[in-house]
Amino acid sequence: MALNETKVRNLAGFVWGVADLLRGDFKRFEYGKVILPFVILRRLDCLIADVRTAVAEAAMGLPAGIDDAARDAILSTAAGKGPGVYNTSGLSFDVIKGQEPTQVQQNLVAYLMGFSPSLKEIFIDKFAFVGQIERLGKVELLWKVFEEFQELDLSPGQLENVEMGYLFEDLIRRFSEISNETAGEHFTPREVIRLVVDLLTINDQDALRGSGIIRTVYDCAVGTGGMLAVAEERLHKMNDRIKVQLFGQELNEESFAICKSDMLVKGHDPEQIAFGNSLSQDAHRNRRFHYMLANPPYGVDWKKYAEPIKAEFESLGENGRFGAGLPRVSDGQLLFLQHMISKMREDEAGSRIAIVMNGSPLFTGGAGSGESEIRRWIMENDWLEAIVALPTDLFYNTPIQTYVWLLSNRKEARRKGKVQLIDASGEQFWKPLRRNLGSKRREIPEEARDTIVRIFHNMENGGSEWANVSKIFDSTDFGYREVRIERPLRLNYQASSERIDRIRRDKTFLKLTDESQDDIINLLTNWITSTPYEDASQFEKALMKASQGAGVKIAAPIKKAILSALSERDEEAAACAGQNGRIEADPELRDYELIPLKEDWRTYVAREVTPYVSDAWVDEGYKDEIDEKVGRVGYEISFNRYFYRREELPSLSGIEAELAALESDIAKLLQGTVA
Repeated sequence: MALNETKVRNLAGFVWGVADLLRGDFKRFEYGKVILPFVILRRLDCLIADVRTAVAEAAMGLPAGIDDAARDAILSTAAGKGPGVYNTSGLSFDVIKGQEPTQVQQNLVAYLMGFSPSLKEIFIDKFAFVGQIERLGKVELLWKVFEEFQELDLSPGQLENVEMGYLFEDLIRRFSEISNETAGEHFTPREVIRLVVDLLTINDQDALRGSGIIRTVYDCAVGTGGMLAVAEERLHKMNDRIKVQLFGQELNEESFAICKSDMLVKGHDPEQIAFGNSLSQDAHRNRRFHYMLANPPYGVDWKKYAEPIKAEFESLGENGRFGAGLPRVSDGQLLFLQHMISKMREDEAGSRIAIVMNGSPLFTGGAGSGESEIRRWIMENDWLEAIVALPTDLFYNTPIQTYVWLLSNRKEARRKGKVQLIDASGEQFWKPLRRNLGSKRREIPEEARDTIVRIFHNMENGGSEWANVSKIFDSTDFGYREVRIERPLRLNYQASSERIDRIRRDKTFLKLTDESQDDIINLLTNWITSTPYEDASQFEKALMKASQGAGVKIAAPIKKAILSALSERDEEAAACAGQNGRIEADPELRDYELIPLKEDWRTYVAREVTPYVSDAWVDEGYKDEIDEKVGRVGYEISFNRYFYRREELPSLSGIEAELAALESDIAKLLQGTVA
């Protein structure tokens, strides 16, 4: 059956009209909490209308002492509408309509309690719908709202699953748009989702042809299920015979309820949508998926869930989901990405991943940090295909720039060892909204979306018309070695009154007896030198000679304290040598050079360091823990470095003219005020 867009639009308008009944007694952002559960309830009411008798008979015939799982299976089979889709109360919208209006609240609650455990979880636990029914009753709106929905025909004969899905999505979008302060937490703009899905699937057109094709799609931060819905739609457009199975997990109760309901009204198994935190409570632990996509929270800390995540990291290491490393606790985006990578299929089809993140995962953390090690792990396994920079002001709750990461463990031959960066943030890729929706001020039009997808699919690079938008790199181009550069410690030494005062505050000195302290102070005071020594060994010999002449014993710890107190840095002094005779490094002059991974560090240092600091050397003991070579390996991706756009500064004459115009305007305003 072809999608009847007019019918869907008219039904959405009707339901939207029902929401107007709530005006005044409910705030606008609360409309969805009432209307969406009612839509689901009415759809279910129409869906199970023809099996009420069969379910009632099956319920009466259940053996005593049967467990919940067996009971659910028997009643689901009797209903034949899918797992957990049945009601044993004997009630319906028509039955309730035929009874007294004063009984509607009691009857609706009884109706809800007659559903399967899975559906009761949606209505009672997640939607908290009983509370909304009570609230409608208190403001005397319950019967009016109920009557409107009782007249709404949402039966499968009137509205097929695909049309019901579009109706539900349209309502979710509308209610999300009027609740701007919270919409972005669980709702991704549809044009962004369509871009993400198109990028995810565009390279698989050949693989998806034919019959008997099954594809699984997973969203680990599923929200209201928008990404899953668009992914399914896209896959069916590519092959109308394909079977698509949808999976997800969501932490927000209301979003979970909406998503699970959406799966139900579209005929999917709602049990494949799990509740909970996918990072700490992976509900799909043993599953692998063909396609994975997500828009996880940006910059949200994972402190609350740190214990199980760190425990998995420490106990399982590389065999767990987070073996590459843990990012800082203030931002969990890369944890979601690692979680998705852990669910890649190892068969011939492999897996593809698309995840939307902010800029932090691109460059946060230096060499050896959790973030850098995760990027390194991704690059060295050659999973990253491309990153697409999106325009700002696309989302309802944040104006920041976001990026789509595309990964696959079955790269095409032409993409092996390569990463494509696409800067789709320019004006040619967005248009302003006619009316702002919270922080959302822009949208990506369809023609721009098609262009971005084509640039990715064709692997556009320098030399094409998109040379300033798309660039291809070797994956190692983003890697570097952090090499430690040392310089010698240079000190001069002098027994001066000012420096002698320092020893009086030294902890080692203060542990001595009063007599020993006096002896040392007297020794140093009587031995005040007129000029500083520029050689540490000569000064130390002179100090020991003076102590022997004065009969003052100086143990090694106090000698070290005295030398430290009587020294000052001096660029002209000789380099200090340690006990092993090696030049001692000055920690205050220590520096680090980030050397491209493709270049030998010796060549780099000889060219960039030695000509300018001749006494510097590389600490060859500062090595990478993985490859054990000199310098720690790090990875970062800087879009600004590769797509820098120089902005022309205004000319001096232009600035002067602007200032003159402002002065003139101010003078006129002042004249008007005086007059």
